[in-house]
Formats: sequence, C-alpha cells, structure tokens
Amino acid sequence: MTVNPRRISVAPMMDWTDRHCRTFHRSLSQHTWLYTEMVTTGALLHGDVARHLDFDAAEQPVALQLGGSEPEDLARAAKLGEQWGYQEINLNCGCPSERVQRGAFGACLMAEPQLVADCVKAMRDAVAVPVTVKHRIGIDTVEHYDFVRDFVGTVAGAGCGTFIVHARNAILKGLSPKENREIPPLRYEVAYRLKQEFPDLEILINGGIVSYDEMETHLRHVDGVMIGRQAYHDPYILSEMDQRFYGSTAPVPTREDAELAMQAYIGNLVEQGGYMGAATRHMLGLHRGVYGGRGWRRVLSDARRMHGARARAAVEALFVEARSHLRPEMQDAA
Repeated sequence: MTVNPRRISVAPMMDWTDRHCRTFHRSLSQHTWLYTEMVTTGALLHGDVARHLDFDAAEQPVALQLGGSEPEDLARAAKLGEQWGYQEINLNCGCPSERVQRGAFGACLMAEPQLVADCVKAMRDAVAVPVTVKHRIGIDTVEHYDFVRDFVGTVAGAGCGTFIVHARNAILKGLSPKENREIPPLRYEVAYRLKQEFPDLEILINGGIVSYDEMETHLRHVDGVMIGRQAYHDPYILSEMDQRFYGSTAPVPTREDAELAMQAYIGNLVEQGGYMGAATRHMLGLHRGVYGGRGWRRVLSDARRMHGARARAAVEALFVEARSHLRPEMQDAA
C-alpha cells in the first residue's frame, strides 16, 4: 500500500523550524514531512539566498514555504527553491500578522483567490515539484463555508492539488499571531467538508492537534495531518510517527538516540564555527516529563556555556553533564 508522504507533517513556524530544528525532528522521524520557516520572496530575490535556503540532504523530505503575492517574484523564488532541492513549494495564505499583511500576503490573500490562482500558476509553470497552499477557513467575521469553498475551487483551477487547511478563521485586526492560534474557534468540519466536495484534492488539516488519537480521527476524514507547536514543545511525539502512520517496522528511536544524533551534529556545527545554542534551543522539550528534565534543560540553555563550546569535546562534555541530571526510571512532571 502506498502511503501519502504528507500524511503527517510539521508546520512551518517562524523562528523555530530552521535547519537545526528540522535536523532534530528528523532524528525522531524519518518520514514526517517537514517545512521551512516562511521565507519571503524579497529575502530570496534581494538577500542572501544560501542563508535562507541551504539545508542538509538528511533533512529530506522537506518543503519550502514562501511568502509573497507577486506571481513573477514567486515564480523566481520557487525556481530557486527547486534548484536548492526542496521537494515542495508552499504558498502562505494563512499568516495573520500585521507585518505580513503590510507585505500584502499571508491570510489577507484569501480575499483575492484569483490572485492566488495566478501566483500558483506562475509557480507551477516555473517548477516541476508540487506547489501547495496553506490557508485558513475564513478571515475576520467571514465564516460561511462558501468563502473557503470558492477560494479552494478557484486556486485548484490553476492546478494546485494540495491544500493545508488551518481550521480557524484569521482575524486580521486586533489579535496577535499567538491569539490567532488560540482564540478563533476550531472548525474541523470545514476541512472535512472540503474533502467531501473536492475528493480529488489532497486536503491536510492543521490546528490544535496534540495526540495520536486525534491524528487518527482526522485521517478518517482527510488525507493528512499537520501538527505545529506540539511537535516543538513535546518533540518526542514524533518518535512513533513512522510506525503508526507510515507502516515502518524500524525500532522507535529513544530519547537517547535522538540526543546522541544531535550531539554528533552539534559537534560538527561548532567545529565549523557555529553556535551550539542555535541547535540546542530546539531540543529543550526532548525530556519533557522525565525526572531531572529541568536540570538537563538548564545545562543546555546556558548561553554563556553554549558560547564557550567551541570544540567537539566541549559539546560532548556539556551533553554528558546534562544527562547526569536525568532519572528516566522515575516519574516527574519535570
């Protein structure tokens, strides 16, 4: 049986899902589909392309999320993404932040479905990899189903076959991005209805999903589940994804497996002049709920000591010290 490669994915999250975070997540799951942070077309077309797009092949499968609203610019940026090896180009039509709105993209694009369709067509003409769209189910007080149905129908007409549905409205004025992830009510039934009405489209669902049971419930109605902050704050949830959702028979990685993989990765990072804390900051939830986890986190979040770790031996010593705090055989709300 062929399994949809995007059956489980980790959401693009600004300031979080950078290459170090993705490498860490990949140490826990070989199959979960990963996304970059949103990268704007301006950053790629007028900035340091390598800084924004460079990644390690070990992170694959990984998708690039773009922010923009000019078809020609998006086509050029998508082409760069394909050239750098990304397996999917995703257009952000869901971010409600005022900074993004000032750039005339993100969730406000849902009010202009034909423009989004033009953007998708331009990108699809430029690349051979899939072009997908991540969006909300409505904006501000517009809650009727026809709005999101017409948006999806128009964009699908331009050749987009995959839609990632964050099942909340985006409130464009008055709520922060954090509040937009918490205050507008979740309406999963809207994503389910989209799948019923567009059975040939790949529909993924996103928003407030925190457990395997919830994922399995959603997968009875849609093609894939995208998790966000749960994967960041409690990353060990990724450890069973391959076995539960992709049919893998490989052993479930232990927390120690993931930690040792990252220890080796960070050893390479610092020997190339990188900063240890740039990677360990993404790992701090690994021992959530394990006795001694606070002590482990304290060692690996000490900025002074992170800056002082300039060699592989120093990295190893800090990890050994951090692990000395752990007592996994004991229970604790650490």
